[in-house]
Amino acid sequence: MSLVAHLTELRNRVALALLGLLIATAVSFWWYEHGLGEFIRAPYCNLPARLRYGGSTSGGCGLLITDVFGGVFIRLKVAFLAGAVLSAPFWLYQLWAFITPGLKRNEKRYGIGFVVVSSVLFAAGAVLAYVSLSAGLRLLLGLAGDGVVVALTAQDYIGFVLSLLVAFGVSFEMPLIAVALNLVGVLSYDVLRHSRRWIFFLTIVFAAVVTPTQDPFTMLAMALPMIALFELAIQIARVVDRRRARRAAVESFHDVDDDEASPLDARPSALDEPLDSPAASTRR
Repeated sequence: MSLVAHLTELRNRVALALLGLLIATAVSFWWYEHGLGEFIRAPYCNLPARLRYGGSTSGGCGLLITDVFGGVFIRLKVAFLAGAVLSAPFWLYQLWAFITPGLKRNEKRYGIGFVVVSSVLFAAGAVLAYVSLSAGLRLLLGLAGDGVVVALTAQDYIGFVLSLLVAFGVSFEMPLIAVALNLVGVLSYDVLRHSRRWIFFLTIVFAAVVTPTQDPFTMLAMALPMIALFELAIQIARVVDRRRARRAAVESFHDVDDDEASPLDARPSALDEPLDSPAASTRR
């Protein structure tokens, strides 16, 4: 394909991906009043009544809006994020359909596995963040003590929840990057093994910086699974490097460049002596 044809193909794929995202965002915008909003507010509404605005009087949970367009922006933000998640299979397919003609068979196999595993890890991180959200809110809001009315604005709470979900989801992708670098030969098992302590230490520092709550509970909820995933990545790198070393030992000319002729031994090989020869008779 020519450069113009490539650009035309890219334009069409991007247009289809944006159209799918727009449709999914519109569906999520309608879904907000039919369960999605309650799903986002559930960790806050499950808190004790003393930690919720209006909980001690009406038994409900309320989020404050301090400006006219606050509700619109909140609904659009939630709808866009939910739409991006719902339409992920479609726009990921458009990206894959654009790059797959230039990939080899093994690269296609690795690409499919990378997309599937990364999607699962992101979803697992988001689910863990949502499950631990109530405990983190209870700890943080409870530090205000008695005699303090906790009234969260909708902008702050929704932004906090979305940032926490994204932070957990992205953090769970980092061990997969280490595996990908090992598969392409950039990062070896020996480097990962000798850097294990630094990796674990930096993981804890990363969790302490990235988590929006900055509380020890949420930090450990992110850091401990990341450490386990990094350890799994190190063991995967060990298996991959061992297989790579075995393949290299089997190949006799693995150090020769692709454009260089293989070295051949032109010396004649020794022949077996006939059984009726004098030398053979002497040995017998």
